[in-house]
Amino acid sequence: MIIKSIYTLFLALLIALFVGLGIDSFYQGPIRPEYPVELNFAKQNLEPTVEQQNIEKEYYEKQKEYDALSKIYNRNVSIIIIIASVIILIVSLTFMAKIKMMADGILLGGVFTTTYAIIRGFMSDSSSFRFLVVTIGLIIALVLGYIKFIKPVKNN
Repeated sequence: MIIKSIYTLFLALLIALFVGLGIDSFYQGPIRPEYPVELNFAKQNLEPTVEQQNIEKEYYEKQKEYDALSKIYNRNVSIIIIIASVIILIVSLTFMAKIKMMADGILLGGVFTTTYAIIRGFMSDSSSFRFLVVTIGLIIALVLGYIKFIKPVKNN
């Protein structure tokens, strides 16, 4: 019994990792600008030069652009993950329903994936999008709970 529970948890974690790493591999995010080396040495001087001020200004502009792109990227990733988690949950509740141990692992993987989607959604800059992601997560949890634990089983 313990080995089945461990397998279920292991399968769930692998599914969540599969989705996360798949997105990272095929839909890469913006690249963070590197802090200019010139500014590390400039901190030793009390009065920055005009050139150092320009380098610092350019760096902070690139950082602002990166931050804006990251928020959009996180929103898009959250949407992709929600879609993936819904597909995973449907597979678990339909095609894999007869293989209980695997179905439970896939189901839990879908729950972990939904959690990951919510976390990525919180990294966007829109409070309405965050609310939408949490609402979708809540709907998924309620429907899932109903189908898995409450819905009467049909006797054939």
